Amino acid sequence: MAAHRRSAHRKPKQRPLTGPAARTAATLALAGAATAGSVTGAGAAPAELAPTAAQVKAKVDRLYHDAEVATEKYNGAKEKADAATRTVDALTDEAARRTDRLNTARHALGSLATAQYRSGTLDPALQLALSSDPDAYLERASYLDRAGDRQTGLLRNIKRQVARIAQVKSRADQETERLAARRAELREHRTAIRTKLADARKLLDTLTADERADFERSADARHDGGPAHADRSTTRGGPVAAPDSRAGQAIAFAHGAIGKPYVWGATGPNAFDCSGLTQAAWKAAGVSLPRTTYTQINAGQRIPRSQLAPGDLVFFYSGISHVGLYIGGGQMIHAPRPGAPVRIAPIDQMPFAGATRVA
Repeated sequence: MAAHRRSAHRKPKQRPLTGPAARTAATLALAGAATAGSVTGAGAAPAELAPTAAQVKAKVDRLYHDAEVATEKYNGAKEKADAATRTVDALTDEAARRTDRLNTARHALGSLATAQYRSGTLDPALQLALSSDPDAYLERASYLDRAGDRQTGLLRNIKRQVARIAQVKSRADQETERLAARRAELREHRTAIRTKLADARKLLDTLTADERADFERSADARHDGGPAHADRSTTRGGPVAAPDSRAGQAIAFAHGAIGKPYVWGATGPNAFDCSGLTQAAWKAAGVSLPRTTYTQINAGQRIPRSQLAPGDLVFFYSGISHVGLYIGGGQMIHAPRPGAPVRIAPIDQMPFAGATRVA
């Protein structure tokens, strides 16, 4: 009986599959393995593809444009920082001059006090005015009533000088704070420009020599309307007809700048950015333009594209981030971008945003 129970609990031996059954099992096993493999790989991130040359070129163009936008913001911040610096310097000079006048008044008052002291009649108001603590004088100015006419005039003058010096110094402190904010803004825009240009250079370095040469040729074509420097023979020709002598002088200056490098923040004489070139050109004609594209567009009379004349300023992109000097025939002189010197180009190569007549 016991032997029978033990034999009943034994697992029957599995016989190996042979023939068609074996082939079916193998097929199912392989299918299961393939399914498991596909499920396992479903969550894995695909390998990131390297950007194509066309994608690199497009991104470099965007970076150059973004750098130019940041350049105009830098130019605007620098203009404001320079103005704040001049204001602080002027206030500092004014405070120094007023302090000199105060010292002169106190000296005159001291001479009067010396005379009274020798006679034994030094007025209390003079004692207070000659104190090293001018605040005490301002708080106790009632002593003026005790002084004679001459003393009263001197004391009132000192009181006015002390009050005015305090005002000037307070304003100088405020302008110094503004200057610090402008300088911080300058650093921010400078960093943005350098970062974008560095990123552009890194991307260009991923191209082959042939691809990079092709990019430069295509960039020149976009800015010049043809192969690089194809129109250079026309840039030093005779004078361009201009509506007046000042426009002619501005155009002549721009012609003289052709071939000089683009450098962000530069206003000449050896390098320019786009608004630096137009500002310098009109300065040569005796006209003062503001520093940035978005302020230059408001520096004269807005005109439609159909009425463009040589000497007009032409602006591009929705953010008014680029400017050139129109010279007639659908052409302008402008400073295009880093690596591209000042040159003649058609105005159709960039999104037209408006035009301004300066003179």
